[in-house]
Amino acid sequence: MNIDRLVTMANDIGAFFDSEPDKAEAARGVAGHIQRFWAPAMRVQIIAHEQAGGAGMLEVVRAGIRLLPAVPDAAVRGDRPAGGA
Repeated sequence: MNIDRLVTMANDIGAFFDSEPDKAEAARGVAGHIQRFWAPAMRVQIIAHEQAGGAGMLEVVRAGIRLLPAVPDAAVRGDRPAGGA
């Protein structure tokens, strides 16, 4: 997906959570939303963008992205677990 579109989407999420007075809680909200609703490949792209400086990202978004766990390569490729599950 286009990184500019991902940044826009992430900033929309961040704008929602930024009204939270506790900025650490706001960052956790951003991270939780992205973790639950974004595809692994999208998360990989936005994490890489943040690590490269996060151009165009709100600070609450950057803080949230830094809380995300690394995405396993298998999840990005869409591999299924052994055993057909």
